[in-house]
Amino acid sequence: MARPIVIAGAGPVGVIAALALARQGISVHLLEAGDQIDKTRRASTTHAATLELLAPLGLVDEVIAQGLIAPRFCVWERWPRRVVAEFDFARLKDVTRYPFAVQCEQHRLTNIAFERLRAFPHAICEFSARVSGVRQFDDRVAVTVERGADIGLIEGDYLIGADGAHSAVRKALAIEFAGFTHPERFLLLTTESDFGGAYDGSARHWFVDPEEWCGLFPVTGEGGCSLWRGLFPTRSDENDAAALDDDAVEQHFQRFHPAAGAYPILHRNAYRVHQRVAAQFRKGRVFLAGDAAHVNNSLGGLGLNFGIHDAVELAHILGRVIRREAPPQMLDLYETRRRSLNIEYVQRQTIANKKLMEEKDPMARAANLDALRRTAENPVAHRDYLMRASLLESMATRERITAPPSMN
Repeated sequence: MARPIVIAGAGPVGVIAALALARQGISVHLLEAGDQIDKTRRASTTHAATLELLAPLGLVDEVIAQGLIAPRFCVWERWPRRVVAEFDFARLKDVTRYPFAVQCEQHRLTNIAFERLRAFPHAICEFSARVSGVRQFDDRVAVTVERGADIGLIEGDYLIGADGAHSAVRKALAIEFAGFTHPERFLLLTTESDFGGAYDGSARHWFVDPEEWCGLFPVTGEGGCSLWRGLFPTRSDENDAAALDDDAVEQHFQRFHPAAGAYPILHRNAYRVHQRVAAQFRKGRVFLAGDAAHVNNSLGGLGLNFGIHDAVELAHILGRVIRREAPPQMLDLYETRRRSLNIEYVQRQTIANKKLMEEKDPMARAANLDALRRTAENPVAHRDYLMRASLLESMATRERITAPPSMN
């Protein structure tokens, strides 16, 4: 009997990898350390390139139905409050079926994919099952799994580590996770206030400011109601308790958009922000995907999207090798593509995005905003910007990387 592909982590990357494999008739065993799908509010932006990948998996229609379509992206100068540049994804309608972003929170996307996965009899899904060790052999991997006080082994043909930034799989393989951590945390707040209708609810908004930049994004609440997410930096010397204090949270919104009454806050979360890339995305029969392989700041919504791209591409390559449509050396293509593309399109862009938002030098800030304004006004530059921001350019670049170094 063929052994399954074992997948550590039932976040969006792990679940979508499992679904993409199961749809090919490949047995999967999904292991999640938590007792359910994580409901923590995290990433919410799904880009056009990702929607293109979700469509063949039968997910895109429900993602759109449960989310909010955002065809525009606006960059503001916070003081004075004015739009510097507006980008319209409709300019990409000739290259994608989805010329927009969809604001669908990460846990919603994961649950949609998980419900599809459960329909496959050859997909085993276990919660409260923590991966704590990995051993590799020529023809299999042996995964140590902790289920409460019980410790057992699961054997699989391959293992996918999609178990987050603190990946036990990556640590078990002693793979370096090089990069840096930003000094401040990011503070994510959700409110049901509509700010008096001051901001377009079908657009994502960035507010550039040297003292306190802000990101403002529309999302859907329970029952389909409209909510707004605010993303702010904390002070570098501010701990989580201080950042999440009621008065501190209120002041973030009051400084951003003064209001007569208090803001109704439905959710708050402060988190560390890293820029790191694993030295290897593959080691023998084990692969890293999503945050286990790479992490970045959330400005641009690229981390979750790139992780989903990892999952879909890895499932495709594994399927071809398992069916003997491609030689085993083709597995190296996963690392060759995904690692270089992450550095080029995710790390570089998210670092630049953060620098744009927080630039303190007045002359540099003015030059940055003027360049962005000219980009938006130039049809060719406008389109190029959107191709990169939506990860459509990274997909085109991926297709030009046709073979791993071992096959050249």
